[in-house]
Amino acid sequence: MSAEFKQPETIARAGALTGFYTLFYKEWLRFWKVNIQTVLAPVLSALLFLLVFGHTLRNTGEPYPGVGYSAFLAPGLAMMSILQNAFANSSSSLMQSKMTGNIIFVLLPPLSHREFFFAYLLAAIARGLVCGAGVLLCTVWFVELRCEHPLWVAVFALLGSAIMGVLGIIAGLQSSKVDELAAFQNFIILPLTFLSGVFYSMYSLPPFWQKLSHLNPFFYIVDGFRYGFFGVGDVSPWLSAVVVAVCLLVLSMLTLWLVKTGYKMRH
Repeated sequence: MSAEFKQPETIARAGALTGFYTLFYKEWLRFWKVNIQTVLAPVLSALLFLLVFGHTLRNTGEPYPGVGYSAFLAPGLAMMSILQNAFANSSSSLMQSKMTGNIIFVLLPPLSHREFFFAYLLAAIARGLVCGAGVLLCTVWFVELRCEHPLWVAVFALLGSAIMGVLGIIAGLQSSKVDELAAFQNFIILPLTFLSGVFYSMYSLPPFWQKLSHLNPFFYIVDGFRYGFFGVGDVSPWLSAVVVAVCLLVLSMLTLWLVKTGYKMRH
């Protein structure tokens, strides 16, 4: 008799898992089917940054002792690619689904708000990590890149892609048109990314701008990621991990609430 009561619960769990996997797989295919645009193009852009900045600024001195500028630049470009592409995956998918009206096919199945959230989030993380790995695999042909703390590299790659995936969900929910999403990306994401220390060490800045950099959570992502390669950074990797994890937790709780309440889902 107990088995009879457990059977519907087991079927419901299996159905939820299938729905979650289907939504995740749909989001994965969405970017992988056009990988020349979604993966190869960001890798090419990062290589162009490396060639141009690495060549023009190679004689400016070593940002860290024993680390040339081109080597210093490579992890920053990889993280920039991770951040921008993780954000683009979740934000553009939700925004386009709302514009075309096919988001109804995502809302009709009996998916919980957590399954909806994590399917989009994991797909964004996947795209970010694929693009970041592609940048690193290509840059090793041009610079000598060591990896002293691979665990920190993995931690910040995951945290960075996750926080941008969450921000992408928020932007996708908020945006009903292309220009609204573009404004979010151009006036928030892009400045914070470029001012996060991708192209410079914080200690090369005047004292006022050094203090201001500490208010940018993207700085901690880039600095912690770079620490994993060279064993040196502008701040402690533990501090960076705590700051980024707290930001991710707060943003995730906010996003889960927005998804649960159906915020602008049908607009």
